[in-house]
Amino acid sequence: MLKSKHYYLPLLCLMFAHSAISQTSAWNAPADAIKVANPLANNSAATNAGAILFKNQCFVCHGSKGKGDGPAGMSLSPRPANLQSARVASETDGSLFWKISTGHSPMPSFKATLSEKERWEVVNFIRSLQKTYQAPSNKSQLSEK
Repeated sequence: MLKSKHYYLPLLCLMFAHSAISQTSAWNAPADAIKVANPLANNSAATNAGAILFKNQCFVCHGSKGKGDGPAGMSLSPRPANLQSARVASETDGSLFWKISTGHSPMPSFKATLSEKERWEVVNFIRSLQKTYQAPSNKSQLSEK
């Protein structure tokens, strides 16, 4: 059986290949995606399952607390989003689900990798990370990704 660090090698190669492509515009979900309701909202079992999926699929770029400081994320351009930020917290669950599903360079699409249920579980886990978010006291600090 391969060691877990080998599972990340293809993902890291993909992420580094995409890092040369710069994200030049805001990444906004379409209106119909924004309105989609989370079928697993407030489901603690789904949130726990999302934590495992996040660790296996998202940690390498977003880091353990979702701050965009994962080992691979530090060298990406643009850097991965801080999932605890006020900007991400203000997005709807439908918007987050759409972004996880479609991807946007350098973030890959997870539509073929994760089932619809699993993608909603990841959304739930992201929401649990945001419950620990502390808004910066200085307005100039609000410009985080």
